[in-house]
Amino acid sequence: MPHPNFIILYVDNTAASEQFYSTILGMKAVESSPTFAMFALDSGVMLGLWSKHTTIPAPSHQQMGGTCEIAFALGSKAIVDQTYHDWKERHLAIVQEPVELDFGYTFVAIDLDGHRLRVFAPGN
Repeated sequence: MPHPNFIILYVDNTAASEQFYSTILGMKAVESSPTFAMFALDSGVMLGLWSKHTTIPAPSHQQMGGTCEIAFALGSKAIVDQTYHDWKERHLAIVQEPVELDFGYTFVAIDLDGHRLRVFAPGN
C-alpha cells in the first residue's frame, strides 16, 4: 500500500500562508505561485498550500481548517517550551497552552486559516 508523502492545506491567501509557514519552518518554499506553494520538509514529506479559491474540486465548508492537525514531534519538553515562547513572540494564535497529556507534553497553535499545529514531546 502506498504511504502518504504530501500534505496539502487549503488556504485563503497563498502568499500570506507561504510567509507564515516559511517563518515557523525556517525555510523557503521550493515551489511558489500565486495559487500554490510547496515546502520540502527534512522528513521527505511535502507540505503544499493551495488557494481554496482555485482548488479543483472546490472544498466544502466541512473540509476547511480546524478539522485536522499537523504535528511536530520534538525531542524534549524544553524544546517544546522554547518553540511555544518563539511562536508566542511571533504572535501565533495559541489554542492550547503547554500541558502534559497521555501521549506527551504539548501545545497547539493555529495558522492563518485555522489549521491546528500541534507541537509535542512524546511521553515515555
